[in-house]
Amino acid sequence: MALVDETAAGTRAAVTDQPRRWRPGRGTWNLAVVGGCVALFALLAWNSRWIADDGLIVLRTVRHLLEGHGPVFNVGERVEVNTSPLWTYLLALVGMSGLRLEWLSLAVGGLCAVAGLGLALDGTRRLHGTTVVLAPAGVLAVLAMSPFREFATSGLETGLAFCWLGAVWWLLVRLARDDGGRHWPTALVIGLGPLVRPEFALFTAAGFVALLVVTRARRGPALRLALVAGALPVAYQVFRMGYYGLLTPNTALAKEASTPRIDRGWRYLTDTVDTYLLLVPLLALAVALVVTVRRRTVAGLGVAVLAPVLVLTLYVVWIGGDFMHARMLLPAIFCLLLPVLVLPATPRALLPLGVVGAWTVAAGWWLHVPYSPQEPAGIGISDERAFWAYSTRQEHPVLAEHFAEVPMMSAPLDTLHAQDGPVIVAHGETGWQAHPTTLSHSTVVTCCIGAVGMLTDSDVRVHDSLALANPLASHAEPRPQGMAGHDKHLPPAWDLADAGTPGAGLADARAALACPEVRDVLASVREPMSLERFWDNLTGAFHRTGLRYDPDPAVAKTCGAAVG
Repeated sequence: MALVDETAAGTRAAVTDQPRRWRPGRGTWNLAVVGGCVALFALLAWNSRWIADDGLIVLRTVRHLLEGHGPVFNVGERVEVNTSPLWTYLLALVGMSGLRLEWLSLAVGGLCAVAGLGLALDGTRRLHGTTVVLAPAGVLAVLAMSPFREFATSGLETGLAFCWLGAVWWLLVRLARDDGGRHWPTALVIGLGPLVRPEFALFTAAGFVALLVVTRARRGPALRLALVAGALPVAYQVFRMGYYGLLTPNTALAKEASTPRIDRGWRYLTDTVDTYLLLVPLLALAVALVVTVRRRTVAGLGVAVLAPVLVLTLYVVWIGGDFMHARMLLPAIFCLLLPVLVLPATPRALLPLGVVGAWTVAAGWWLHVPYSPQEPAGIGISDERAFWAYSTRQEHPVLAEHFAEVPMMSAPLDTLHAQDGPVIVAHGETGWQAHPTTLSHSTVVTCCIGAVGMLTDSDVRVHDSLALANPLASHAEPRPQGMAGHDKHLPPAWDLADAGTPGAGLADARAALACPEVRDVLASVREPMSLERFWDNLTGAFHRTGLRYDPDPAVAKTCGAAVG
């Protein structure tokens, strides 16, 4: 018996002394899924790198911030041209490095988008637990749909939006699963939503409700969390009203974000959904979620995600969508996919996940926008990246110089550079013309102000008839049949009269500029900032935001402005 025991002990010792083979567990596999998807998205985003002309608009404001002129597009005019304050100041922070702003914008946007997807994936991995094998699911839609990777590096705030949504999701899941998350940092991040984009207040409200639910906060702690969440947005709102004199960014006035255009918005929604047959993966993912997950936590956070998605989608439809294909709907789609980015690979989920996989192949290879880059769709929507790649003849248009040869940019710039002194350059019946001005600076009135703004010095004002950077145009009434997001047009007579250009044909415009409401608008953005000016802007922001007048000077000269 002793001999048997000694032999068994020796055998066990020999087995113990042998090196153990490493075998990947479920946790390792799940991390590999997350890491592989993030790496692939980063590669796809880099291969689609570019900057839109609207992204260059942001960079002129950043340049002025770094030069000490303040957060303005034109020196001497306090107009909030950028929709995302957080994106503007983030770029200004990294811009202190002195590196080229275009490349910084591209890199920061891409990194934010990749980080947002990584946080979102890890949050969903934690949500479903580490004891199950997870398979890529909703993340395949992010990888397959070209707008996700294209707008990651567009110079716009879309990448930051993905990062914020992913961070909020990750923080809420940690709290819901008691993984060591703290309450007040989560509240602080949730509160940043309106600073990413104003309409993200919808996500902030839903996220804060989810925070109170998962933390079971009582009245006192809930009030403290609300103060933490609201501190930065409220502080910036006071600054916005006092500094710019409006309740919203000037872009909201330019795009008339409160005016219903439901028929056009519905076309914008169907343009995105139909192009990618989006209902196919969404329905398959819903089935996969139902048959694999029954946790109360998943259901609760799913409801918290679904509510703002529906409201934001309805809002996009209400305002008429946008002229950039799919862009305004990407945050809602991303948020909708959060609970199903990865799902348990159970036998019952094989069929719906297989449908998602087949759709991914179809979307990646065949499902693309049906209109050419030369012309936008008949419903006023364009494939923005393809349009600028075609127009600039650059596969990856990034620098402002890449846009310099596009006729809509080069023509006004050539006209400006051909002059010696201050002039106002505008398009007339005979093409681009330089007109005399009594001002000490030159002004260019054009349509695409991003590249033109970056290619001109800071002492040149760049206005647009579309109202993004023009304080006169932003209060004009919109055109009924204008392009989505670009349905305002102010005749150049307003800017010519404002610049002191002589001519009998500008009499109506001069009379319109003399109207009290127009003088108030110009004073709010041009008078030197002081405590008195700040207070007048702050208290008059409500009235001024609703002010509209007819773009025709012959009508506006009667001073019959309306407040909506």
